[in-house]
Amino acid sequence: MDGLDALKAKYLAALGNAQGEAALEEVRLSALGKKGEISALMSTLGKMEPEARKAAGAMLNVVKDEIDSALRAKKAALADAALDERLRSEWLDVTLPGRPRPRGTIHPVSQVMEELTAIFADMGFAVAEGPQVESDWYNFDALNIPPEHPARQEHDTFFMARASDDPRPPHVLRTHTSPVQIRAMMEQGAPIRVIAPGRVYRMDMDQTHAPMFHQVEGLAIDRDISMANLKWTLEEFCRAFFEVPSVELRFRASHFPFTEPSAEVDIRCSWKDGQLKIGEGDSWLEILGSGMVHPKVLASAGVDPTQWQGFAFGMGIDRIAMLKYGIPDLRAFFDSDLRWLRHYGFSALDMPNLPGGLSS
Repeated sequence: MDGLDALKAKYLAALGNAQGEAALEEVRLSALGKKGEISALMSTLGKMEPEARKAAGAMLNVVKDEIDSALRAKKAALADAALDERLRSEWLDVTLPGRPRPRGTIHPVSQVMEELTAIFADMGFAVAEGPQVESDWYNFDALNIPPEHPARQEHDTFFMARASDDPRPPHVLRTHTSPVQIRAMMEQGAPIRVIAPGRVYRMDMDQTHAPMFHQVEGLAIDRDISMANLKWTLEEFCRAFFEVPSVELRFRASHFPFTEPSAEVDIRCSWKDGQLKIGEGDSWLEILGSGMVHPKVLASAGVDPTQWQGFAFGMGIDRIAMLKYGIPDLRAFFDSDLRWLRHYGFSALDMPNLPGGLSS
C-alpha cells in the first residue's frame, strides 16, 4: 500500500504543531476517527487478496499505532504545560500567619448533648422532645408523684400564673424531662427506646445547682427488659462518654415515685492530685438515678404493665459536662463570659462521633 509514510509524516507534523486540546482533537478525528483517513484505508482491505490484505493490514496498524502514541504523548505534554502555567500563576506564601480560629464556639452543654446523642443512637435510642411548659398531669400525676410530694410545693417548682377563679390545675415549668417519656409512650406505644434531653427548671441556686439546667432521661420498654439491661446500657454509656477502656458502677437502693425498684448509680473514680479520673481508684461519685418503670406510669401512658416492662434513667447534662471537662462552677455555664466560652468552647466543625472520637 503506497503513500503510508507520507500519511504518517503528515499527521505527526500536525500533532507537533497542535496548540491546545481543540486542535489535538481535530487531528485525531482527521486521522483515526470513523471518517478519518486511516479508517478509510482500513475499509478497503476487504477488497484485496488474502496475502495482500495481510501485508497491507499490518502496515496500516503500525501507522495507526504510531499516530495514536504520538497523540497520547502530545496530550500529556499539553496537560503538563497547562499545570506548569497554573503553578506559575497561582502561588501561596507559606510564610504568612495561619488563619485564626473562628471566634464562635459550641457551648459545652451543646457539645455534651451531641456526644450523648451519638452514644445512645449507637444503642438504638431515638431522641424525643416535648414542651418546657407542662401541665400538672404530665409533670406529676402521670409519673406517680402524689399531691403531697415535696416536689409539688411552690418552694421547689415554678408554677405558671393563672386567674384566681380558674379551677384547672396550674401549668408548671417542667422539673424534669420525664414528661417527654409519657408523651412518647402515648404517641408511639411499646416497644420503645428514647432519650429526652432538654432544659428543666427547679428552685435551686448554688455552686452546683441552677434554677434552669439541662437533663437527659432515657427510657426502654419491651417485654423482657430487666435491671441487667439497664446496667449494661449505663456501663456502655459511661465508658464511651468518659472515653475510658472500662468503668465500674455501683447501684444503691433508692426511691423515686416513677420507678420500682429504684437505684442511685455511682461510678468508681479517683481524685489523685485534685484531678478526677474515671474507672480507677477507691472513691465513688454519684452520677445519675435509675430504675424499672413503675407499672402505674406505664398504665398512665396507655401501656399495659402486664405485657410490657422497662427501665428509665436520668442525669444532669451540666453535671457530667463539669466532670468530663473539669469545669469547677456550674454558674459559669450561664454567665455569658466570652473568655470562659472561648476557653471551654468547641469548634463548630468537630462533630462528635464514636469512630472518630467524641471530644477530638
